[in-house]
Amino acid sequence: MAGSSITAGKKAGAPLPATYVTASGLPRYHPVSQALHWVTAALALAVLPLAWVAVSLPPAPLKGNIFVLHKSVGLTILAIVVLRIVWRMIRPAPADPQAPRLLTLIGRVNHWLLYAIFLIMPVSGYLLSALSGRDTPYFWLFTVPGLTKDEGAQKIAESIHLVGQWFVYALVLLHVAGTIWHLVIRRDGLLERMLPVQDGRGSR
Repeated sequence: MAGSSITAGKKAGAPLPATYVTASGLPRYHPVSQALHWVTAALALAVLPLAWVAVSLPPAPLKGNIFVLHKSVGLTILAIVVLRIVWRMIRPAPADPQAPRLLTLIGRVNHWLLYAIFLIMPVSGYLLSALSGRDTPYFWLFTVPGLTKDEGAQKIAESIHLVGQWFVYALVLLHVAGTIWHLVIRRDGLLERMLPVQDGRGSR
């Protein structure tokens, strides 16, 4: 982007390609980071309703199938979040836009707490099932082996999983609220950093 002061690190003062900055000049997340973010968001939106539906159904094959989907999506989230953390170590996030220091801190803490809860929930969910001695089917493709039955440890996993869901609700709502604040109140182009180029600049 002409006139941008954001540098790619290859050469001092060299502007980043149009695909790496937003229309307002903010550094854009790498396309891999963008893809991982939106896949995580889509899976998170799927895993919660699956749990609600499964819990509400009476004992029947359908209930078991919905739980298989819920557990499979949860394990997928676990794998993707681990991948996101590794990718972030390889490719750090771009610099934060100018904002009040406290709000920047809240955003960073919320971000890392989301990582944490999306690790804790699938692990506790797996343990909740595995500690009953059951294997966990993954989309009917293969099974993740269960563990030795342990009712005491299973109850701990169940408590963590049940309490953890409220942290998921709170952290996701805070994340969405922060995005809306940047989009509607500050209008600083923050959301665009997590989106592909929309205006065709990358094709020039």
